[in-house]
Amino acid sequence: MQKVSMAQKTDTIVHINGDILTGDLKKMVYGVASYKMDGMGTISMEEVKINTIKSKKMFEIKMKSGFIYFGSFDTSGIDRKVNIVVTNGRELVDIDQIVEIYPIRNNFWMRTSGNFSLGANYSKGSNVATIAFSGNLSYRKKKSYWNFAWDDNNTFQSDTISSSKADVSLAWQRLLKKKWSAQVMISATQNSELGTKLRTGINLTGIRDIAYNNWNRLYAGAGLSLTNEQSYGGADAKYDLSGVITAGWKVYKYTIPKVWVDANVSYLPYFTDSGRYRISINLNPQISILSDNFKIGFTSYYAYDSKPSDENASTNDYGINLTLSYSFH
Repeated sequence: MQKVSMAQKTDTIVHINGDILTGDLKKMVYGVASYKMDGMGTISMEEVKINTIKSKKMFEIKMKSGFIYFGSFDTSGIDRKVNIVVTNGRELVDIDQIVEIYPIRNNFWMRTSGNFSLGANYSKGSNVATIAFSGNLSYRKKKSYWNFAWDDNNTFQSDTISSSKADVSLAWQRLLKKKWSAQVMISATQNSELGTKLRTGINLTGIRDIAYNNWNRLYAGAGLSLTNEQSYGGADAKYDLSGVITAGWKVYKYTIPKVWVDANVSYLPYFTDSGRYRISINLNPQISILSDNFKIGFTSYYAYDSKPSDENASTNDYGINLTLSYSFH
């Protein structure tokens, strides 16, 4: 392996074939490092292709064990290993044991990342069209981050909105020890098919990573949800307390064609409304086009409410759309 100069002022990644790449390490997550190089723009490199890293910048480094380091990188002289330099020394770790790398930046914009998706579907036979707009914005700090997300689906028939579904949420998540994190989320939901005019709520959830490596992340969580719900049927708004059981799975393949699959399911049994429960399922497979920032795919959802607040409403709602997405940072 070629040696990296100690005077190097830029981030350096050494490829397993011996090539030395210099530039700006933007992040590493889901098995791929994003790296900005002069004249080439931002490139992606699979974690399995990285032999070692050198950088004097400070990073938040998350390991498979759930342990989090705050430090810089130095080469080790050993293939597929790197030294993490911290205030009281250094730790020699396997590259394969690192699951996330995020620079600790002072710039607000550089701490922010997000994606935007636009979807549509049309059936000539039924003269039904669906337009969907969704996205999220994340802001990361040491051991915590904020996430603002929205998803708006409107179905049109003969130039009239026949049904609509909208979700918006703001979540704060704090990383804890041993693969655990705590999340507080406030949300608002509207779904005409299920008779929900407006449901606002606050959730408190504990989340644990079950598996996290260079091709997938599987996590599960449980907690409580307090909601206030208004129906289209005209009934008085009511407060409810329910449990929350959730699981999510992210699968990613960075060999061409590059594929991402996000799936999550939530189950909410009500404590204050006997026999009532809600289920939510989302599936979003995507494939890259042009670059990792542009993707095309499908978004689909299924929502079930065993006892809708509007007795004339349906108990289930579902939809699927073709989507085009753009992400940054």
